[in-house]
Amino acid sequence: MMIETAIGGESITTTVEGRERYPVSVRYARELRDDVDQLNRVLVPTMNGAQIPLGQLADIRLTTGPSMIRDEDAQLSGYVYVDMVGRDIGGYVEEAKRKVAAQVQVPTGYTLSWSGQYEYMERAKERLAYVVPLTLLIIFVLLYMNFQSVAKSFIVLLSVPFSMVGAVWLLYFLGYNLSVAVWVGIIALAGVAAETGVVMIVYLDEVYERRLREGLMSSTGDLYQAIIEGAAQRVRPKMMTVTAIMAGLLPIMWSHGSGADVMKRIAAPMIGGMVTSTVLTLAVIPAIYALWRAWGMKHSARGSGLAGGRSERWTLK
Repeated sequence: MMIETAIGGESITTTVEGRERYPVSVRYARELRDDVDQLNRVLVPTMNGAQIPLGQLADIRLTTGPSMIRDEDAQLSGYVYVDMVGRDIGGYVEEAKRKVAAQVQVPTGYTLSWSGQYEYMERAKERLAYVVPLTLLIIFVLLYMNFQSVAKSFIVLLSVPFSMVGAVWLLYFLGYNLSVAVWVGIIALAGVAAETGVVMIVYLDEVYERRLREGLMSSTGDLYQAIIEGAAQRVRPKMMTVTAIMAGLLPIMWSHGSGADVMKRIAAPMIGGMVTSTVLTLAVIPAIYALWRAWGMKHSARGSGLAGGRSERWTLK
């Protein structure tokens, strides 16, 4: 009891501060608790009133040991805590693993494992290995159900890697490492990019089918005019979509407080990806659509020419 009171401290009462309660502990001052000689002279009262120095009842010495005894899988374990600044957890742990394997000889019967946030990251990486391909597959199935065309579905899916370009650039510029929050933003970006690509294909198809019904689709020049007309109608809706998304996400990049770091890493891929996705939707998708339609028209004309005993050649300029 004397050791506990003098060195560790003992709670003797509770102070009331309005609606708050704080325990009051009493123990020796630090300069007395750190001196072994003075602790040896602490007097311990006995039942008959005599006081005996603590040094005659106990052997007091300073030793180095664990702050507490821990066990893992029914084995004693010790923890080494590492704080990292300015680099990603995965890269640090992989480098540390190589150096530990090269310089540290683990005795027989001992095991070494890397836990903490790295362990959580590895679990998340395993889940993302299934979630990301599954997300792309779901997007492709929905696109195919809408267009009933594999070619159109793949053209729309091209918006995903193009949007990733802007996401990676902005993440590199901001110095963000890959994390679960970043992958969540990338998955959300894939859905938005595919959605804007769908609208572009719908506009192009609408103009193409209308001109085809009117008999105005007889050459590649007519095809180009139709694509220009359909793409021009898409400029205003696309810019409105990008402006609305970025206006909603940009304030997050200047936010502070609890959860701001996570939200910034979710928003950053979407902001950067929408920039390159805009270029893709307005310039690349119409060009790929023109190549695909021209290829189909060329083969259709070749087939009709063979059936009628003549051939017709389409040139794409």
